[in-house]
Amino acid sequence: MKKSLVRLTMLLAATALAAGCATDQGMGVQQGTSVTRFHLGPQIARGEIRVESADPRNANSLEFSQIEAPVERELARLGWTIARGNARSEQVALIGLEQVGREGGRGSGLSIGVGGGSFGRRSGVGVGVGGTVPLGGPRTIVATELSVRIQRRSDATVAWEGRAQLEARAGSPLADPRAAADRLAWALFQDFPGESGRTIRIR
Repeated sequence: MKKSLVRLTMLLAATALAAGCATDQGMGVQQGTSVTRFHLGPQIARGEIRVESADPRNANSLEFSQIEAPVERELARLGWTIARGNARSEQVALIGLEQVGREGGRGSGLSIGVGGGSFGRRSGVGVGVGGTVPLGGPRTIVATELSVRIQRRSDATVAWEGRAQLEARAGSPLADPRAAADRLAWALFQDFPGESGRTIRIR
């Protein structure tokens, strides 16, 4: 089981890197949302679940509360009961949100989901720092990634893991982390649990 989970995580990281680095030519922005899911079987038990930050330092931040809500909404829609307050459910959904930017028209400069972005800045929830490309400039393209991992609290066994990524021009509605998180959560949980190991694009 542990070896399977290690392979699952390594495959997810590699797929996310490939998806994050693929950009349109010239000033283009990738259309739609890129979604990758991994699981060890389609039968994922529903029960009480608590949504928590993958980085405990962000647990009580305003930014986390803004991305927590759309994930809770989708889990409730799928049949989970959301644990509130100080409840410590056996199932936990660990989430993170990261934003990085690249200057439009350059061929590369985007790194997502494998330990941090080397260009741009982070949203305040997730990992990765930078500052090479300022977010908000007229030529900046902002990439946002939402990651969710559903696991058992007692032994950290992962039942399901997924990442969703989208791009938007700086200053547009989907460049805002709250709006992006809402769209990403919707896309990530479409047709749950999804086909394991496959990256799809949802428009």
